[in-house]
Amino acid sequence: MFTVQFLNSNIYNMKRDKDPLFKDEEYFNIIRKISKDSNISQREMSTELGISLGKVNYCLRALKEKGFIKIKNFSKSENKMKYFYVLTPKGISEKTKITIRFMKQKIREYDELKKEIKKYNKEK
Repeated sequence: MFTVQFLNSNIYNMKRDKDPLFKDEEYFNIIRKISKDSNISQREMSTELGISLGKVNYCLRALKEKGFIKIKNFSKSENKMKYFYVLTPKGISEKTKITIRFMKQKIREYDELKKEIKKYNKEK
């Protein structure tokens, strides 16, 4: 079973580099974080999601350009670098679409794994 998981993880990583769904996954994870806590900092997102701070910043800018989020700073705060993020109606809609695509992809991966395990068990 270890061999199947190892092989699959290598295939998974190769697909990840070329698969546009992984951008969806990163955007989805950031949108999820924002919808749970609009005051979360980019550094906190970076740490919690395990991606670089620069990548978080890049994704947030892309989401803003697409009209999925609004970024505002706390005008009365002493820390003018502190921002909060708001999902727009378009962002909420996109979150739903990404969730559906993400779940379909995970179901396909699960089915592929089941086939590999079944094949592996037959070879034993």
